[in-house]
Amino acid sequence: MTSFSKGQDGAFSGWMMYHSVGVFPGQQQAVTDALARFTADWYASDDRRWSVGLQAREALLANWAKLIGAETAHVFGAQNVTDVFARFIDGLDDAALRGRTVLIAADCFPSLHFLLNGVAARRGFTLRTVPVRAGEAYVRDEDFVAAWDVHVGLALITWVSSLTSKRVDLAALAAHARTTGSLVAVDITQGAGILPFDLREIPFDFVCGSTLKWLCGAPGTGLGYVAPHLLTSAVTPCVRGWFSQADPFNWNLDTFSYAPDARRFDTGTPSLLPFVASKPGFDWLLAQPHGELRAHNLLLSHLLIEITGSRGYALLSPRDDASRGASVMVQTPAHLDPQAVVAKLASQQILIDARGRTLRLSPGACATVGGIERLAAWLPR
Repeated sequence: MTSFSKGQDGAFSGWMMYHSVGVFPGQQQAVTDALARFTADWYASDDRRWSVGLQAREALLANWAKLIGAETAHVFGAQNVTDVFARFIDGLDDAALRGRTVLIAADCFPSLHFLLNGVAARRGFTLRTVPVRAGEAYVRDEDFVAAWDVHVGLALITWVSSLTSKRVDLAALAAHARTTGSLVAVDITQGAGILPFDLREIPFDFVCGSTLKWLCGAPGTGLGYVAPHLLTSAVTPCVRGWFSQADPFNWNLDTFSYAPDARRFDTGTPSLLPFVASKPGFDWLLAQPHGELRAHNLLLSHLLIEITGSRGYALLSPRDDASRGASVMVQTPAHLDPQAVVAKLASQQILIDARGRTLRLSPGACATVGGIERLAAWLPR
């Protein structure tokens, strides 16, 4: 049992919503303090506000780079994951996509599929969606590989599915990519901060994520990474503004040039508050002992699998720890209303959610064995 399980249950002992919004001990006060410091700086009667605000934004991006094993020059921020991915797709050279296939799995984050489907005709590529086998819950890695041939210009890998917590074998997929010459993008949103990810071990062309979920941040902060070999000439963002430049303070209309690093994906005046509000969670996460959060998560996940199975809920997530992310997702029995189950548990401060008939349970740092025991007592059979 890890240190997170010890002691009395707190207000968030039944919080199992880390697939959506993450919490950490002392979060409200830490974020309140960060915003208060920003307010004091921004409204002070001096000229420091922009330098202080931009430093806060850059500090969070440095955290993101550290988490994924990247250089700060190769990361950037935007409003959300879809926005980050859109800037990458829009900036890719036409030859990388036109007349080729973009590959994605059916259990991806739907917003990214909506985006790709919408731009396919304009960019001249065919979007191929690898289906889930009949009677199964998630796309198998072997089916994704079977659909991945030399005609694929870009493969978008969902590291951990938000619908089933299926976790792909990144090393195997990266090895296959080398045989096809495809560009590879990875959405790590549902695994970042709870599962190990290191670009120095397995390199990819593009990575996107969010400060929400296991990173315990605020909405409004999407995070991106672009491999340095693409930043040289292969990616030229379509939307550009004064912050896309090497020198944002160049005001000469005839001398615009993109920044040589990932700052070229910035546009106009950047947002600051979501980055300020998200940094306390990132700082807390990076301060935790290596592997301890995952060990705590696995302890509670094993209990959830046992409890939900004993009450007749079909497991949709892989049972094997190496093939499952940090969530446990189960199917509600036919005689029960999923939203009624969610509401009943919420009345006992056990917070989960439902997507259709799928119940999503994600125990993080604040969840406790006591919270799981309350779930066991109130989960309808």
